[in-house]
Amino acid sequence: MNAAPAGAVTVTTPDTRYDILIESGLFGHASTWQGLPAASQAVIVSNPTVDALYGNALATAIAPQHRQVSRVLLPDGEAYKTWASLNLIFDHLLAHGCDRKTVLYALGGGVVGDMAGFAAATYMRGVPFVQVPTTLLAQVDSSVGGKTAINHPLGKNMIGAFYQPARVVCDLDTLSTLPARELAAGLAEVIKYGPIADMAFFDWIESNIDALLARDRAALAHAVRRSCEIKAAVVGEDERESGLRAILNFGHTFGHAIEAGQGYGAWLHGEAVGCGMVMAAALSAELGLVPAAFVGRMTRLVQRAGLPVQAPAMPGDRWLELMRVDKKAEAGNIRFIVIETPGRAALRSAPDETVLRVIRRHSAPLCAGPGVGSGAAT
Repeated sequence: MNAAPAGAVTVTTPDTRYDILIESGLFGHASTWQGLPAASQAVIVSNPTVDALYGNALATAIAPQHRQVSRVLLPDGEAYKTWASLNLIFDHLLAHGCDRKTVLYALGGGVVGDMAGFAAATYMRGVPFVQVPTTLLAQVDSSVGGKTAINHPLGKNMIGAFYQPARVVCDLDTLSTLPARELAAGLAEVIKYGPIADMAFFDWIESNIDALLARDRAALAHAVRRSCEIKAAVVGEDERESGLRAILNFGHTFGHAIEAGQGYGAWLHGEAVGCGMVMAAALSAELGLVPAAFVGRMTRLVQRAGLPVQAPAMPGDRWLELMRVDKKAEAGNIRFIVIETPGRAALRSAPDETVLRVIRRHSAPLCAGPGVGSGAAT
């Protein structure tokens, strides 16, 4: 077994072991791409926006490893995380005669990574793939841990597979071209790791949120690395979310309901998660687990990150309907990730009336017009 590169974060599961490389300039380092599965063919899966920025650089970087490098470009956005888009990948693989040694490279954000990973998991019953995340959210969360999926109109990420990448390449230089709204959305997943696992990291985020928003390279490097360390530790203990891994969904039960209820793409995933974390913290307080002061602290940090702290207007029964489709639900019983004490999370059920009380306090009135909630970046 080869030693991990200096500074890499290693994910170890019962069946796999791979490295997360986190550094600036990784595209240009030959060592970044060495030791990956050998194959005559490679396919870069991306979207037109990211491909225009980094497609040629990636194709050049991996060319020494493969005789043929082709690309398939997917429509850009959460609304296109569908069977139709997934079939574009399969169409390309079959049309190019790709075999089961072909390596897929997922170049983009979470949507591209999820779909390329799902395609890799199912094409010829499994081909290797490499995550090359270009958004903060993907670097700290969706590219790590092997969750791959597409959306269904009734629920987010409901159709997918657990399938680990061969490597994750987080080139911090790609964050320099990230739109401000996308950067803020990524910060939601960074913030998440504090309340569920490491309040010292939460303290650090509070002190460095302005530097993160200003894209200070050292601050971003620490945020990505610590986030990946926490997620790697959780995934290593519970790869398939039979227990501990569920804590990574803090804020996501409310957040996924927002995304599905508003239509995928109306709110960015990180915007929905940011608001969802405020609501989940409030639910934790309603259950007597954390003080109201903690909810206020969460709310202020989410707001400082440029994220919504008020959910959109939806009828209460619609909220409950959407949350009962959540993957953590059992027999229609909605379960939430709550904060038992700052730095430790758990999976709990809550009475519908308590959940609805939180929703009413943290949502826009039903008579309000459409739009992303208060505090959202635009």
